[in-house]
Amino acid sequence: MTVQTFIPNAVKAASENTVTQPTHTTDVSIKKLYIETQGCQMNEYDSHRMADLLGDSHGYVLTDNPNDADILLMNTCSIREKAQEKVFSGLGRWRKLKEQNPDLVIGVGGCVASQEGDNIQKRAPYVDMVFGPQTLHRLPQMLDQHQAQVEKPKKEKIKLVDISFPDIEKFDFLPEPRVEGFKAFVSIMEGCSKYCSFCVVPYTRGEEVSRPLDDVLAEIAGLAEKGVREISLLGQNVNGYRGETFEGEICTFPELLRLVAEIPGIGRLRYTTSHPLEFSDDLIQCYRDLPQMVSHLHLPVQSGSNDVLQAMKRNHTIDVYIDKIAKLRKVRPDMHLSSDFIIGFPGETDEHFAETLQFIKDLDFDHSYSFVYSKRPGTPASDLPDSTPEQVKKDRLAQVQQVIKQSSIDKTDAMLGKIERVLIEKVSDKDPNVLVGTADNTRLVTFIGDATWVGRFAEIEITEIKTLNLVYGELLNLEPDVA
Repeated sequence: MTVQTFIPNAVKAASENTVTQPTHTTDVSIKKLYIETQGCQMNEYDSHRMADLLGDSHGYVLTDNPNDADILLMNTCSIREKAQEKVFSGLGRWRKLKEQNPDLVIGVGGCVASQEGDNIQKRAPYVDMVFGPQTLHRLPQMLDQHQAQVEKPKKEKIKLVDISFPDIEKFDFLPEPRVEGFKAFVSIMEGCSKYCSFCVVPYTRGEEVSRPLDDVLAEIAGLAEKGVREISLLGQNVNGYRGETFEGEICTFPELLRLVAEIPGIGRLRYTTSHPLEFSDDLIQCYRDLPQMVSHLHLPVQSGSNDVLQAMKRNHTIDVYIDKIAKLRKVRPDMHLSSDFIIGFPGETDEHFAETLQFIKDLDFDHSYSFVYSKRPGTPASDLPDSTPEQVKKDRLAQVQQVIKQSSIDKTDAMLGKIERVLIEKVSDKDPNVLVGTADNTRLVTFIGDATWVGRFAEIEITEIKTLNLVYGELLNLEPDVA
């Protein structure tokens, strides 16, 4: 599990969580909000929306210092093992802040909140609010209820817990998203209905529900008008999108991509996270037809063994996955592929692992999110017998990560002399004459240029490899400004 503080004005590479520190304010009259975000990009998106909500409704501004905050919010993730204990450990640190400032408001949201419910307040009674991923839009009302109880305390304090699943309601109450830079996440669906045996998402975020098509297009068009040039579509099973149109028909994910590509100003499209079962031929044809689609795909597979995939209830075979990637690379030979791998799933033998390692070598993955299997309470896999020693699992994981790291190094090195399309995002903090941007394959690219070019796309010839994720280049062509 990763933990980060949610901070505004972030300029993120697609594969990195880099942030620009905000200017710290000392005005004690300003109400301040601190958000700690754990886990995935969906949680990052939700944290942005929490900040938007409380900023619009109650005037809160973000701070990067929990000691200065009037509200502390923890947006939790339950993917990794012992997630609950890590949450309570973090809350223990916040308890000391509340002892120093009894007016401090503490809230817990996200997937652990959805799992634990009022048990959070039983273990940590100083927590004032508990809300789930689907009820974060009710934060202003929960805060009002809490303040009313403080002003007019009753004999018995009402527990403010809302972890219900009101379908897609939250998007009807969220304010217009704020633009921070030239990239933006847009959530197009919630939940997952695949019910993989290891996964807790269907139980913490609910089953799949897609946002109406018109709502999604309107949000993206609004972002484009404000200068956003790259859109990342988000969902637990994003390519399973089935959004209702104004006419009552259903729009599929490939159809949505084609419509987004027509929005003036949108020059680059990404999406995460997808599922092999929903990776259709129609979606592959989008890569043939739409230049806005990046030559980078994150398509989780979890294992390279059919036996393990069956135990995981992934409902596809390795051959199916390989066939889809072969079709994709036929229309996009320069495609960079990343994936998720769970190592040491219950019952994984040495032979199963060898199949996975060979699969990884054959598919030539650029990078991955790979972890040793974590037992999640309430999932079918949590009851499976598991006799593999933990050290064996760690050794297997190290092998996987080494293979993929070397592949990533090789792909970065292969960029030398190539021409990359780069979204220019900012002026370098170290040199005002140097610009920083992101290539399709998520590498950071720096080159000499004019600050007025920020926000535009450029063709850059790569002249030097600096690190695994950083290259230098020279400008060949600057695309017209679409603003």
